[in-house]
Parts: sequence; structure tokens; C-alpha cells
Amino acid sequence: MPKLIKNGDVLDNNWVVLDRDHAGEIPSGDALVPLDAFLANADELSARDNLGVWLDSDQGPEPLAPYLENIAVVAINFPKFVDGRGYSYARILRERFGFKGEIRAIGDVLHDQLFYLKRCGFDAFAIRDDKDAQAAIAGLQDFSECYQAGCDQPTPLFRRRA
Repeated sequence: MPKLIKNGDVLDNNWVVLDRDHAGEIPSGDALVPLDAFLANADELSARDNLGVWLDSDQGPEPLAPYLENIAVVAINFPKFVDGRGYSYARILRERFGFKGEIRAIGDVLHDQLFYLKRCGFDAFAIRDDKDAQAAIAGLQDFSECYQAGCDQPTPLFRRRA
């Protein structure tokens, strides 16, 4: 079973990520629905407790703003290691829209990214099947101190030392 790192623990990932071709067939269990499929049926789908929405790297979070109060999970896809737009999407969700739910990184998520993803507001990470999730947890502790403000520490270091 795929693994998920959430709040520093490794858990079984029971969520099904529906691809764009099968978005019309939404199962009754925990499911992550593509943004377009969600928006097409937003009133009906936002009433479900076990439904999340996933954004692809070319889809910003702005269309979700009116529904965020009713969405448990927003997953952001990283199709390639080098695609960093998802970092900005997480910060927009946390800082501009005040989203308090889970923000999950999916796709090509690697150990080296976890610390920075957490700083931007991610709190869950679906680690690739070919990677060791237990070993990846160490990536959350790569650095002991940060100079800049982030979603996980809104006060920059120079203000914390004053």
C-alpha cells in the first residue's frame, strides 16, 4: 500500500487519486478529484467529508477559494522534480485564503523537497512507491533554523532574536 507522511508520521495512504480520464467515476471512499471535475460538480461534491481536490502544476488554487471551507484535502501535483509552482500554490492557500485543511504533495515528491514543502504550508506528502517513506521523514529536519519567514514560522530570524 502506498505510504503517506502526515504530521511527521508514516501512514497508509488510503486515498485514491482519480486521473482526469476517470474523474466521472467518483468512488464513495476517500478520493482526490481533479480540479476540473470538482468545479463541474462543486455543489454536490463539496458536501462530502471524504473528498479532496488535486491541482495540477498548471492550475492555480484561485478557483477553489469559494469552496475551501468544505474541502478536507487539497493535493498539489508535482509532475517533475523541477516544477516548483506547487510551492507557491500552497502559500497562496495558507496565506491568502487562510486554508486550515490538509495540503498534500503528490507526484514526483522526493526527500530533498520535504523541508521546503513544509515551510510553504504542506503538511502531508505522498512519497513515490519506489522511495522509503520512513527514511524520507528525515527530510523534514534537514535544517535547524530558517532565516526567512514561512508558513511554518511566520517571524523571520532577525525578529525572533530581537
